[in-house]
Amino acid sequence: MTDAFPTSAVLDGGLATQLEAMGHDLSSSLWSASVLRIDPAAITAAHRSFFDAGAQVATTATYQLTPDSLSRAGMPRADFAPLLTLAVAAARQARDEHGSGWVVGSVGPYGASRADGSEYTGAYDLPRGEEGQAILRAHHRERLVALIEAGVDALAVETLPTARELEAVVAELNSMGATTPTWFAFTPAPGGRTTRTGEPLADLAALAAAHPATLAVGVNCCPPEDVATALTDLDPAAYELTGVAYPNSGETWDAVARQWRGEAQWDEGAVSDWRRAGATLIGGCCRVFPDQIARLPH
Repeated sequence: MTDAFPTSAVLDGGLATQLEAMGHDLSSSLWSASVLRIDPAAITAAHRSFFDAGAQVATTATYQLTPDSLSRAGMPRADFAPLLTLAVAAARQARDEHGSGWVVGSVGPYGASRADGSEYTGAYDLPRGEEGQAILRAHHRERLVALIEAGVDALAVETLPTARELEAVVAELNSMGATTPTWFAFTPAPGGRTTRTGEPLADLAALAAAHPATLAVGVNCCPPEDVATALTDLDPAAYELTGVAYPNSGETWDAVARQWRGEAQWDEGAVSDWRRAGATLIGGCCRVFPDQIARLPH
């Protein structure tokens, strides 16, 4: 689809956890990217299951895919570009088979490439000030460039745990002169009022809006119960942005044991509250499956 990316759409759910439900082993540090290496057709099938359920967006299997994550997994950094190309092609094939939709490039946080759960804490152990920001910018640069060159319809800079990473990505996109529509989604601390490192969410929409191509700001991979509070604090409309919301099921990820814990709290009935708080791009994250996306108000 070549139409402009919409300001209102049904997003997909958790790609990696859908692949697990399909029988694939995602125990490696690369998650969905590990399946991408050996069975790209499975990635296409997972995307297609969300399209068939009513999603209008396929989010690429690139959340944890960076040169650094490949290197940590003992794989050549040179594999990055071919794998990213495969990820975009797999999403595009599912979109084309479905007949309509958009392909969004997933840009996971610095912590995701470490596979140590630090995307949920922001405890990156980086230098403060310009030195740390330079590391974050360099980490994100190659994937941002590759996704834009691959022609994705939008970028999802997601699961951000800290304002400093938002500032780094915005600075990098601005230095590139990027014009691809972009949303920024945070994983807030419990309660939905601050980032994982303690900055008020109320301060973040202005930082996101400093990038001219920013389309939306919101939250992902947080409990559904925190979405409305977080969006109200972010107040995207104050910066002429829309809201994006795609929480997880309410279960929590144990990065040490590499398994989900707790009980699902997913409730499609809460979507009306998310809409009142400004969300128009709505879907799910980890442990949200196609049948749950199918029940979202379309």
